[in-house]
Amino acid sequence: MIKHALSVTRQADFAAWYQDVIAEADLAEESGVRGCMVIKPWGWGIWERIQKVMDADIKDAGVQNCYFPLFIPLSFFEKEADHVDGFAKEMAVVTHHRLIADGKGKLVPDPEAKLEEPLIIRPTSETVIGAAMSRWVQSWRDLPLKVNQWANVVRWEMRTRMFLRTSEFLWQEGHTAHADREDAMVETLRALEMYRAFAEDVLAMPVIAGEKPENERFPGAVATYSIEAMMQDGKALQAGTSHYLGTGFAEAAGIRYQDKDGGHSLCHTTSWGVSTRMIGGVIMTHGDDDGLRCPPRIAPHQIVIVPMLRDNDEDVAILDYCRDLETKLKALDAFREPVRVLLDTGANKAQTKRWGWVKKGAPLVVEVGPRDVAGGNVAVIRRDRLYKDDGKLNTAFVAKDEFVAGVTATLTDIQASLYAAAKERLHSNIRRDVTDLAAHFSGDDKFVGWVEVQWARPTGAVLDGIVEKLKALKLTMRNTPLDATPADGACFFTGEPAVERVLIGRTY
Repeated sequence: MIKHALSVTRQADFAAWYQDVIAEADLAEESGVRGCMVIKPWGWGIWERIQKVMDADIKDAGVQNCYFPLFIPLSFFEKEADHVDGFAKEMAVVTHHRLIADGKGKLVPDPEAKLEEPLIIRPTSETVIGAAMSRWVQSWRDLPLKVNQWANVVRWEMRTRMFLRTSEFLWQEGHTAHADREDAMVETLRALEMYRAFAEDVLAMPVIAGEKPENERFPGAVATYSIEAMMQDGKALQAGTSHYLGTGFAEAAGIRYQDKDGGHSLCHTTSWGVSTRMIGGVIMTHGDDDGLRCPPRIAPHQIVIVPMLRDNDEDVAILDYCRDLETKLKALDAFREPVRVLLDTGANKAQTKRWGWVKKGAPLVVEVGPRDVAGGNVAVIRRDRLYKDDGKLNTAFVAKDEFVAGVTATLTDIQASLYAAAKERLHSNIRRDVTDLAAHFSGDDKFVGWVEVQWARPTGAVLDGIVEKLKALKLTMRNTPLDATPADGACFFTGEPAVERVLIGRTY
């Protein structure tokens, strides 16, 4: 039996395991405010990596970064009825601008400091950015207009879970305005493909890209597209969305342009975003019973060097050897960036450091002791292959120069191996032969995956009835995959001729 580093396994209690990974990997902690978290240095380092890589992708698409206010007047939301209805229950509202003492040792809102108009703490920025676009767009020459912001948002969640569903979270939100539907749809699908490629190539997290059913659309959108990832417990995680908003938001905000013939037309707008929820996706896609396994492309430190110090005369030689190794590794590139290396000279024992970095998910942990120095070797632990077949720790002893020469290829292989395992798990857990959803999802397998069925895109009362039946089974429709096999039969729910296929599963 392998004695794992975590106190709970995925199989025993997946939800408790997830929280244990966050704590033991030192990613985040509770803040004292329900639904708000403190992101600790290792968790923040992962988010910084996500920001850096994705921000380059965003700018490569001709999108410029801006910043918009945290506070949004309530009247901005009231201009777009469907939008405000979709977020009304989650909005945090500021009504006063000053506190006063009540004479009993408490601070209370000053009645004389009540705001003339309540301010909403940003749940999303379509309305405030729309107001800016109405000023910035005057002529066809101003289009397309493409902006993005990295910011925090607040949606008052009733049931919270760190990284996955928090009252305050971090994200990027892109917003664009276009002359016509065709150009706006190109942008909508470009953003979707950017997210798909990022999830798979950078996070090593395979996803299904597709359109959300009508009932799952972003409030006020004409069409919503998503990337859906399968977690190790078989549940779906919506990891990114891209929305074609039509002209509804433009009409509410007055985003119009003068065309080449002198006429005036409404712009077609889009919005798209991903958030710190992606970190939750990485945990539940790659984590194991020893903690997080961090894909090299987003690992704050791709290689951690742990000197085996013994508080004697040999320590100087060990540290010199480690510093030389650190210098050689930092001179290398992996994934078109310098290799990120940390020499851990902290005061903890080497074994404590080793397991600390295992739990954090550092892709490579390199230990160096006096025998390694004498023999010109290093002891290497690959986080994606932690144990041998016999259950013992899989430590490889290799020549120092050989390790340095092959480290770029090793990091590339770790990235690929994590992706391959997750992709196999995703595709082997999508069933296309299920005829009874209730029986399938109530079986003995609690990590049951998804079901793909044929779909006729019903609307109105028929769709509402289907949604309620799925809700009773704790199921939702995830999306209609863009690359699915064309429909060739009857709709699973209505018996009408199907026009596409839709994925069904439990979700976070």
